[in-house]
Amino acid sequence: MTPDTPAPRRPDRQAAAEQALRAAEQAAAGYGLSRPAVPNPNVAGDGEPDPHSVARAIVLRRLAVRAHSRAELATLLARKGCDAEVAARVLDRLVDVGLIDDESFAEQLVDSRQRIKGLSGAALRRELREKGIDDEIAAQAIGALDDESERARAEELVARRLRTMGGLAPEVQARRLAAMLGRKGYSAAVAYAVVRDAVNQAAEHARD
Repeated sequence: MTPDTPAPRRPDRQAAAEQALRAAEQAAAGYGLSRPAVPNPNVAGDGEPDPHSVARAIVLRRLAVRAHSRAELATLLARKGCDAEVAARVLDRLVDVGLIDDESFAEQLVDSRQRIKGLSGAALRRELREKGIDDEIAAQAIGALDDESERARAEELVARRLRTMGGLAPEVQARRLAAMLGRKGYSAAVAYAVVRDAVNQAAEHARD
C-alpha cells in the first residue's frame, strides 16, 4: 500500500445491525408480525432526542458486538437511564424481528462454554441464570449434556492437563486436577473418580 492509498475502512457494526433490523422488519411484515411504527421521529417535538431511537441505538451497538439475552439488554438500558416502558417496547420489537432470541442465545452459549471451556451442566445453568435466561429455556439448551457425556468431557480435560504435569508427585497432580474440575463446575464425586483413575493409570506412575 502506497502512502497515498487510503487505509481500508472497517465495517460499521452498528450500521450492519441497523441493516439487519430493517431486513428483519421487512421479513416480519410479510408474515403479519410487524407492529405500528413508533410514532416518535428520531427527534422529539421539543428538539430532544427521541428516547425510542436512543434506546434502540444502545441495543444495536451492543448486539453488533455479540448476541445478548433480553435480560442483559434490559439491564443495560436501565443502567443508561432509559425509561422502563420505552425499553420494553424497543426490546419487544427486536424480539419480534428476531434480533433478540433467548433460545438461540442459550444454545450458542452452552455450545461455546462446553466445547471451549469444558464447563459442567451445573456451571452452565448458573451462567445462564445470571444472564437472565428462563430455567425452562436453560434446561432445553443443556438437555443433551447427560451424566455420561459430562464425565467423558471431564476425562478429556483431565487427560489433556495431565500431559503437561509430568514429573510432579501424584498427590500434587491429583490436587491440581481436582481444583481445575471444581472451577469448571464438576461435582466432587465426578472430580474424585475421574482424577483418581487418570493419575493411577498414568504411565509415569506405573510400577515396574
